[in-house]
Amino acid sequence: MHVATQVPAPAAVSTLPLRIAAFCVFWSSAFAVAKLALADCPPLFLLMARFLLAGAIMLGAAAVLRTSWDFTRRDIVVLALLGVANNALYLGLNYVGMRSISAGLSALIVSANPVLTAVLAAVFLQERMTWRKAAGLLLGVAGVAFIVQSRIVTGVDSPVGVAFTIAAVVSLVGGTILYKRFAPNGGLWIGNGVQNLAGGVALVPFAFTFESVGDIVPSWRLFLALAYLVLVVSAFAFVLWFQLLTERGATAASAYHFLMPPLGIFFGWLLLGEHVAWHDLLGVLPVAIGIYLVTRPAGTSQGKA
Repeated sequence: MHVATQVPAPAAVSTLPLRIAAFCVFWSSAFAVAKLALADCPPLFLLMARFLLAGAIMLGAAAVLRTSWDFTRRDIVVLALLGVANNALYLGLNYVGMRSISAGLSALIVSANPVLTAVLAAVFLQERMTWRKAAGLLLGVAGVAFIVQSRIVTGVDSPVGVAFTIAAVVSLVGGTILYKRFAPNGGLWIGNGVQNLAGGVALVPFAFTFESVGDIVPSWRLFLALAYLVLVVSAFAFVLWFQLLTERGATAASAYHFLMPPLGIFFGWLLLGEHVAWHDLLGVLPVAIGIYLVTRPAGTSQGKA
């Protein structure tokens, strides 16, 4: 694990494709896994338990490993706001919406967030909007819109669920810009732990007000799904997300969400038996081209905030 200080760049570059692949698989699989858990647990209670457990595990591990707690009051405030935006609001709205739409469609809508991220990053983070990025974003949106339209016309998914999921996307984009704009100090594991705890605490009054503990059905399905969401998604995939966000910039990192439609549809089919149509597969092509154009480095300044 010890790498000579003279050659850090090649080591970092060699792990990037693996980290991107892991992030995309874990993040996209969370939609279908969450849908499984929602069959036995109301959404806000599920998220409250997920965030509180993940936060406690990460902060506990940091304490055991004696990780440096290099935080100012400003950092804690920013991390708490990120926890509310990226965890409580984004996933709370997403999970509520997913009760009336498919996991695949939820992944599709969320994957459109790079467009809003790119626009806001150009305004607030001074990230350059090149013709290549613009063309890639348009292609990605076209592919996602094609897949979404083909699924909505069947009338299976609820417009209310779609509205909740769109609101979730707005919250996720706001958290992305907030993270890049204020760049809180501290390690990713501790920072992510603080965010999870903040998100979990924020959901406590809403969960007990709008949901009933009696609606929770203890089952192995719920236990395994919650364990996956806590350990793999909250404790690992979110750390990968913030690493990519730091290294690649808001626009380029968010473009990886265009991979969520095909992967979300795949996991929806694999775990939930959701139908996959030929339109879904056809829409993947412009999505793939769009990701390539947005994330392809144009120079040494690419991705810098």
